Amino acid sequence: MAQTAQKQLDFDPARAEAFAGRLLATLNNGALCLMVSVGHRTGLFDAMRTLPPATSAEIAAAAKLDERYVREWLGAMVTGAIVEYDPATRRYALPAEHAAFVTRAANADNMAVFAQYIGVLGGVEDDIVHCFRHGGGVPYSRYPRFHEVMAEDSGQSVLSSLETHILPLVPGLTDRLAQGIRMLDVGCGRGRVVNRLAALYPKSRFTGIDLSEEAIAHARESARAQGLVNVEFIAADLSDFDRNAEPEAYDFIATFDAVHDQAKPLNVLKGIRRALKPDGVYLMQDISGTGHVHKDAEHPLGPLLYTVSCMHCMTVSLAQGGEGLGAMWGEEKTREYLARAGFRSVTTNRLAHDLQNNWYTVLK
Repeated sequence: MAQTAQKQLDFDPARAEAFAGRLLATLNNGALCLMVSVGHRTGLFDAMRTLPPATSAEIAAAAKLDERYVREWLGAMVTGAIVEYDPATRRYALPAEHAAFVTRAANADNMAVFAQYIGVLGGVEDDIVHCFRHGGGVPYSRYPRFHEVMAEDSGQSVLSSLETHILPLVPGLTDRLAQGIRMLDVGCGRGRVVNRLAALYPKSRFTGIDLSEEAIAHARESARAQGLVNVEFIAADLSDFDRNAEPEAYDFIATFDAVHDQAKPLNVLKGIRRALKPDGVYLMQDISGTGHVHKDAEHPLGPLLYTVSCMHCMTVSLAQGGEGLGAMWGEEKTREYLARAGFRSVTTNRLAHDLQNNWYTVLK
């Protein structure tokens, strides 16, 4: 009774009101993420970018969509302060300053791409709740659009700066690729990076490995469509990569946000070291969390990254009977795992356009 009375005395109404207001904003912003995702997937933002102020019917016609749905979507956009509306003319406009962050013309700045994760993760909410109650994990097969969204994500964070910022992290790498070396992408997804490199450097040979048969099939089809003959894709579980990786076969190995959601991440890293030539380089892109929740509270994407980790990265690993390391394992643990895998030198790099990742250059 005394403790209850003390809590009542300590209750701060102003703090409670501020928190309630924050939750209201969270509800609105969560809903807006779904609508922003719809606007991206349907091409509505792209259509509005090139239109003068227009009616809902004109916008629907430009995007080749149903007017009634477009009108309701516009309601969310106007009340969410993304689209402007003139009640006198009943016309809607997407300001150029907003279009810069929600259209495909924005290239690396298109934040609508990331809004798609909310809907994708919402699709497995029931599965995640079941795991909270009974343990286990949610398998990759329950995420039918995840690789599609990841491919778009990669297109912005990796492909957009591959030649200008990422490859230069390894001195002399572009010259070696031009002369002809072997490169491996572990956890390649739909293979966009591998296929880009294979097109840029025809004298080099490229291999991509991923657990997902669907992603590998897509990567192979893309390579065929581009007429690439210096690339191969392999669907494989990498849990035993420490034992079955081809020894000293590759001059350059890369992982792009792929290690933390492996069933056995240490085995993957040991396999990468085994597959790397003595003078080879491993380039590792992974989440820039600290591994300490009180420090990650300062990360600009902290809540999003922990949510993605809980509802995808951690759980797909647990579904394989794996470690469930999670996306926010942090630089400290990343370096620990690299050392345990036997690597002798690790340098942390950061790129100005990439808020969520560290880029590690690692020597055998």
